[in-house]
Amino acid sequence: MILWFAGTAFVTVWAVFKDPAIDHRLVIVGALVPDVIDVWTGGRWIAHTVLFSVVLLTAVMLGTRGRRLLRRRLLALPIGTFLHLVYDGMWADRKTFWWPFFGASFHGRLPSVARGGLDVVLELAGLAALVWAWKRFRLGEPDRRAYFLRTGRLGRDLR
Repeated sequence: MILWFAGTAFVTVWAVFKDPAIDHRLVIVGALVPDVIDVWTGGRWIAHTVLFSVVLLTAVMLGTRGRRLLRRRLLALPIGTFLHLVYDGMWADRKTFWWPFFGASFHGRLPSVARGGLDVVLELAGLAALVWAWKRFRLGEPDRRAYFLRTGRLGRDLR
């Protein structure tokens, strides 16, 4: 699933922060990272744990000390991974979500491939969110689209 996580992360970050300086490209990348990492194991693994997102957030915070602008940009990655956990419903799987505190083993298929037909509905909802964002932020306009693709930011006038 790609559209579900991309669309929900993009719209959620805009709705919560309404900050045109956030790099929405990195939010979307962060929202896709857990499945990209864990698809190689064939099931739920480390990237679907809250520990993974916390370690990523800690690495960004420690790795960008004294570089405020870089920190601001890179914080979008752990925000995206946290949102992935929310929109994947990982909080409902206590053993994986809170790993290793409730056991050291991982179990189960990736949630984004285990839902069956519901995945199609979720992908369509993600597509609808992206279409809404496309229209809301006027990304059909070549200048706005180029600015977004280059910086990941939305125009300040669209707040």
